[in-house]
Amino acid sequence: FRKQNANARVLVLDNHDDFGGHAKRNEFQAGGRLLLGYGGTQSIEAPGRYSDVAKGLLREIGIDVRRFYKYYDQDFYRAHKLTPSIFFDRETFGSDRLLVGREGEIPLANLDAFMDAKLIAAMPIAEAARADLFRLRDDAVDYMPGLSPEETRARLTKTSYRDFLLNHVKVHPDVVKLFQKMPHDLYCVGIDAVSANTCRQEGFPGFKGMHVQERRRGGAQAEEEEPYIFHFPDGNASVARLLVRALLPEAMPGNSMEDVVMAKADYTRLDRAGSDVRIRLNSTVISARHAGDPGTAREVDVTYVLSGKPYKVRGAACIMACYNCMVPYLCPEMPDTQKEALAYAVKEPLVYTNIQLRNWEAFEKLGTNAIYAPGSYFSDITLDFPVSLGRYQFPASPQEPCVIHMLRTPCKPGLAAKEQYRAGRWELYATPFATFEQNVHDQLGRMLKGGGFDPAKDIQAITVNRWPHGYAYEYNPLFEPLDRPASERPCVIGRRPFGRIAIANSDSDGRAYTDAAIDQGWRAVNEVAAILAAAK
Repeated sequence: FRKQNANARVLVLDNHDDFGGHAKRNEFQAGGRLLLGYGGTQSIEAPGRYSDVAKGLLREIGIDVRRFYKYYDQDFYRAHKLTPSIFFDRETFGSDRLLVGREGEIPLANLDAFMDAKLIAAMPIAEAARADLFRLRDDAVDYMPGLSPEETRARLTKTSYRDFLLNHVKVHPDVVKLFQKMPHDLYCVGIDAVSANTCRQEGFPGFKGMHVQERRRGGAQAEEEEPYIFHFPDGNASVARLLVRALLPEAMPGNSMEDVVMAKADYTRLDRAGSDVRIRLNSTVISARHAGDPGTAREVDVTYVLSGKPYKVRGAACIMACYNCMVPYLCPEMPDTQKEALAYAVKEPLVYTNIQLRNWEAFEKLGTNAIYAPGSYFSDITLDFPVSLGRYQFPASPQEPCVIHMLRTPCKPGLAAKEQYRAGRWELYATPFATFEQNVHDQLGRMLKGGGFDPAKDIQAITVNRWPHGYAYEYNPLFEPLDRPASERPCVIGRRPFGRIAIANSDSDGRAYTDAAIDQGWRAVNEVAAILAAAK
C-alpha cells in the first residue's frame, strides 16, 4: 500500500499478543539455549507454484528459498536410521504397540508402501483386517464397475473414503480405525468426511484397478518437484518477522533471513507516536462503519478494545484481514448477500502442541522420528525439522534437549465437515490446559516406553497453541457442489469491496496457505488504492 501511497499512514490493529497471528512463534529455554517451535503456519510450501506477487514479496523481505537446500538436512533422519511408525493404543486396538516402518518409507504419506507382511502380522487387528490390508495393497480391482473414467471420478468425489472402504471394498472395521485420522493434518477431519477421490490423490490404497479421469491442477508439477524443506525453525513466524522488519526496521534488528530467527524484537517500537506505520497488539476490533453513507463516505470509523477500554480511529479506508466469518458482525452495514457469503467460511480447528524434552534418546532407541497414532488424543507426533540457519542450530545429538510437535484435530466423526469444525472449535474453547497436559504425559509415556522415556523426568515444558491455529475453510468436494464456477464461490462473493472497506485473509481464497494470504492481501490493497485514487 505504501508503494502506491508513499506518504500514507497505516495502523495495523491485531487482537493477538504478538504479530503474525496464525504464524505463531513458540520459544523455549534449555539451560540458556533458545529452542524454537511453530504454533501455526508451518512452512513455505511449494514456492515454485507461488504467484509472481507472492514470490516477489518473499524476495523483497529477504527470503531466498534456494538457501533452504543448504539449511535443511534432508539426510539427517536417514543417517540416524529413524523412520516413521504407527502407535496402536489399547483403548482402540486392545493393546499398546509401536510398530516402526521400513527405512525410507513414510507411512503418513503412503501407507500402501509401508505395509509389508512383517508389519501387518504384528498389528493388533483382526485376521480379516490383515487380509483386507493385503487386498488394498495388492489387488487391482475396479470397485465401481460399469462407470466411465469421468463417472468414476464423480462417484469417488461424492463418496467418503470410509464409505468406499466399508461399502465398496468391504473391509473389516479395524481397517477403518487404522486409516481414520490419516487426513487430520491436511483436512482437519477423518476419512468419514474426506472424499475417496481426494484420498486417492493423496496416495491412499485401494485404487489400483480404478479408472479415473484425471484433472490437471495448476502448479502441480512444480509442487511435486520441490521437497518439503522451506521451513524456518519457528515456521512462518519468521516471514511475519521479516515483514515487520520491512515496515519498521527499528523493531526487528538485522538484515537477513538468517539473522531474523534469533533477532530480539523491540516491541516498544511497534506503536510509536509520529510513525507512519504503527502495529497495535492486543487490540480487538468490534466495529467498522463508514462515516456516513457507504456509497459516498470518504472515511471509515473503526472501534476496538484495548486493555478493556474502547477506542475509535478514523481512516480513509479499511482492510478487514481477520477471520472472514466475523466480518458480518463487525460491518453490519454490508448487504445480506455478502454477509451470508462471508459467514459461509468456518475455520478448520487443529491444535499444535510443542513439547520441550530433556533429550530425544527414546526416539533414537526406538528408531523413529514420527508417529501416527490413529486412536490416540494426538494423532501425529514428530521430531522437529532438521533446520539450522544463522546462529540457530538444530539439536543434532540425541543427548541434546529438543522440541517435538504433537497435533490434535478436535473433529466429530459422523457429522458433515463444517459441523465437525464448529463442534471442534467449541471443544477447544472448553478444554483446559490440564487436559492437554495430561494427554501429553500419558501418550508420550506409553508410546516411548520401549525407549526408556519417563514423562516425569523427560518433559520440561509444554506450549499448547489452542486458538491461533486454524485452517481457512477449503471447499470440501464431498459436501460442496461439483464444478461450481469460481465466481460463485462464497469466498469470491464475500471478498468484494464494500464502500471503503476491503476484505483479505486466506479465507478470501478458500486456501489455507501463506501464498493465498499474500495474494488476497495484494488484491485488497489494490482495491483500496483504486478507491482512493478515484476519489481524488
